[in-house]
Amino acid sequence: MSDKPLFPEPDVALIPAPGRVSASLPGGGTGYVVDADTEIEATEGTERVARWLRSTVGAATGLPLHPHRTSGNRILLRIIPSLAAGLGSPEAYRLCADGYLIAIDGASEAGLFWGAQTFRQLLGPEAFRRAPVTGRREWEFPAVTVHDAPRFRWRGLMLDVARHFMPKEGVLRYLDLMAAHKLNVFHFHLTDDQGWRIEIRRHPRLTEVASWRARTKFGHRASPLWDQKPHGGYYTQDDIREIVAYAAERHISVVPEIDVPGHSQAAVAAYPELGNTDVIDTTALTVWDTWGISSNVLAPTDTTLRFYEEVFEEVLELFPADAAEFSAFVHVGGDECRKDQWRESVTAKTRITELGLAGEDELQSWFIGHFDRWLAARGRRLIGWDEILEGGLAPGAAVSSWRGYGGGIAAARAGHDVVMCPEQHVYLDHRQAPGEDEPVPIGFVRTLEDVYRFEPVPPQLTEEDARHVLGTQANVWTEAMEDAARVDYQTFPRLAAFAEVAWSRLPAPPERDFADFERRMAAHYRRLDALGVAYRPPAGPRPWQRRPGVPGRPLEGPVPNPWTPGTDL
Repeated sequence: MSDKPLFPEPDVALIPAPGRVSASLPGGGTGYVVDADTEIEATEGTERVARWLRSTVGAATGLPLHPHRTSGNRILLRIIPSLAAGLGSPEAYRLCADGYLIAIDGASEAGLFWGAQTFRQLLGPEAFRRAPVTGRREWEFPAVTVHDAPRFRWRGLMLDVARHFMPKEGVLRYLDLMAAHKLNVFHFHLTDDQGWRIEIRRHPRLTEVASWRARTKFGHRASPLWDQKPHGGYYTQDDIREIVAYAAERHISVVPEIDVPGHSQAAVAAYPELGNTDVIDTTALTVWDTWGISSNVLAPTDTTLRFYEEVFEEVLELFPADAAEFSAFVHVGGDECRKDQWRESVTAKTRITELGLAGEDELQSWFIGHFDRWLAARGRRLIGWDEILEGGLAPGAAVSSWRGYGGGIAAARAGHDVVMCPEQHVYLDHRQAPGEDEPVPIGFVRTLEDVYRFEPVPPQLTEEDARHVLGTQANVWTEAMEDAARVDYQTFPRLAAFAEVAWSRLPAPPERDFADFERRMAAHYRRLDALGVAYRPPAGPRPWQRRPGVPGRPLEGPVPNPWTPGTDL
């Protein structure tokens, strides 16, 4: 079939929006019926996608989707590398359904998998359940041809499991939710002041001590409320291997984050020698039970460097570089490192003098630079929050731009790859509406429409510099999210809008058709219902989603817009 559309564009409610949809038959309508006789013809390299279709779509529909053995109706899976040139990405796919078969072609296995996700959406919301809910034996499929490819290579979600632990089953569920939205990078925030979530066998106290706290602040750190029961948990090394393998099956890279040198009080509580022992009694520290930025940071000593090298040795073994496209990346945090203890520490001052550094800021840069070189020597790439730019950054390191667009612009102009995730736009812990019913209101108001109008590439970048923008990600910080339902509420439906921003080639924000997105969301809410997602309804929170009397920290004022002349980014 020619790539040129033959018939008027059909009305399909796909999210994220595909590049081009056309009717495959005159008048559109149903082009195919998927039933008990439908088989899957899996050509070379497509077997994993066929297995995924049987385990998800097959389970939801009750259809066997046997391997193709007869001349009957079938779903044909193929990898056609030449599609990449025509559609501009190795993750491109083409789906065509007419009266004879459904063909899903991918420029790569990843592209084929994204095409299979579109196939599932076109079957209808019931295809997102885990078992059949009716006796339906025939599933009508629209007569459409879809040509599609992502705008950005890095389409990410960061999930903070350090502040509130999410058990392994919840993580696997979020990987499925990411795949359903064609997101492909899972930034796994594993350590912080409030908890350490990954087993390191060489240092067992990281899970024996640092993985749990005696109580937890309920609400913002200014809240007088406490949850007095212990909170904790961690992933065993086999849990991590399972998560990475599960993600790889869905063409999702898992990027682990181990925070240094700040956000490290939990580690110091477990191993006091890691802290600034000449300033405070680090043996008295416990895992932090409140929110904010702790002053208890790592000491810039050889002991600390060797300890974290041993940590990273185990991390690299658990997160192999070849698992998926961005699996070589390791996130080291590097943000919000308070220098108070370093300014008082004789050890830190001596290190600054020995290295000929200008002060504590350059000491942090030296700390990050050490692990940049260490990771590079092992074939890995360091990525960190935009503070790692301060004091200089090695050429191969990448930057997560969170404090607005400014860090990303500076990094791209300096030749560093960038992931755009400005807190003012894509921090999904920020409140979704100004109303008093919003649970634990944090940060700026970021509505569904606000997220839909987010643009990852600011106009201040030249075309050449913009090539350093690998993509974008949404960040979910869980200080005020005490359970999976709260994470769902803050994340959805805004993650659907973000996914369209990351995948689809949308016009500039002022010209984006949010009304059309809302129209398609009407169908997508039914998919989220089938998946059991406790999203925020368009009309506002349900009674049980509210948190009356739990203080938050709402911020007021305009959010910086890079399309406004003279904006300070």
